[in-house]
Amino acid sequence: MYNKILFMNNSFFGRFKKNDNQVIEEQPPVWEDRIFWVETLQKIAFPVLNNLKKESLKKNMSIESFSSESNKFAHLEAFSNVFNGIAPWLELGPDESEEGKIREKYIVLTLKAISNAVNPNSKDYILFTEPKQSLMSMALFAQGLIRSKTQIWNNLPMDVQARVIYELKNTRIIAPYENHWLLFTSMIEATLLEFTGECDRERLTYSIRKFRDEWYLGDAIYADGPEFDVNYYNSIFIHPMLNDILKVMRKYGINEGELLDVQLMRSSRYASQLERIISPEGTYPLLGKSMAYRTGIFHLLAQAALFKILPRNMETSQVRSALTKVLRTQFGGHQNFDNNGWLTIGLNGRQAEIAEKDINTGSLYGCCAIFLPLGLSFNDSFWVGPFEEWTTLKAWNGNPVEPDQSIDF
Repeated sequence: MYNKILFMNNSFFGRFKKNDNQVIEEQPPVWEDRIFWVETLQKIAFPVLNNLKKESLKKNMSIESFSSESNKFAHLEAFSNVFNGIAPWLELGPDESEEGKIREKYIVLTLKAISNAVNPNSKDYILFTEPKQSLMSMALFAQGLIRSKTQIWNNLPMDVQARVIYELKNTRIIAPYENHWLLFTSMIEATLLEFTGECDRERLTYSIRKFRDEWYLGDAIYADGPEFDVNYYNSIFIHPMLNDILKVMRKYGINEGELLDVQLMRSSRYASQLERIISPEGTYPLLGKSMAYRTGIFHLLAQAALFKILPRNMETSQVRSALTKVLRTQFGGHQNFDNNGWLTIGLNGRQAEIAEKDINTGSLYGCCAIFLPLGLSFNDSFWVGPFEEWTTLKAWNGNPVEPDQSIDF
């Protein structure tokens, strides 16, 4: 399979080959970081997008799950997670660079994949609203559309756009749980508002009021119930969706959208904490649920880099360096893939016992959330800044480290 993946050609990588008599640098040139990110993105995303394009996703995708119910939406979950994570990269559009040409191919792949996903006559019709768990995936798909409005939404044929709108509206039959699931309905309604000018106002605003008026305790939000449960849901789902929903609400002058300024400050604060948990080896604490999402637990840190809301005392290049180390630790080898290139359940290898009962192969593609900073141009400071030690690397190397600082609201 891998010889078919649209990797950057050998001539592009040839410039980085070193002669045997040359001294290898301690740190590779900074542009190699972005090359590695794009290469890894393709390694993960290509099997999903290419098979969906060919209407062979249901036929070829390896499925691991702990319940027959989760099998029903595994394909939708895989696609929505991939699309959600790579959408900002696609939004950069094609250009004449090596990466720009690859991006153009992935835009075409994605457009065709969506067309098949919403077509009831396709073998890979996967955008449907049963069972209830599909609400999460539909929200991630909607968020991906918001993130790639110019290159993806605007380039979909009108009949496909109409079908997407139909499927998104159809999710209104699903009653969300009274927790962070409320954000899934809001994300869908925000997308409908952006693309049609209309939405269910109550479904859009209810979750925002709940988080604003009831569920914030200082800087924390609960995810699973009224008790505090340590996990990464704030990064995987809650803060990134709040940010994207509130940006749409602010744009359309909806009152609750005024929470955006405070929410972005909270996101910046949480981003600093996420950066500080990355160890010198590119590992992180195994806390709570959803560890099988792997690098997806850094969704909010990646979004903060994309939105340029990282704390002022944090160099953007140190975030790049830290996230690159995490990516290399988990995806520098082949340990997280099966022989056909599909992700396997686990953290760093096949470790099925680490997953919850609702995890399936599609869930694993939530790891693509780490790729959001690829939506920044090649010349952005995130990519061109020199290698910088991240907080724990500085600390354990005996270098100066600023104390963790809270935000006074």
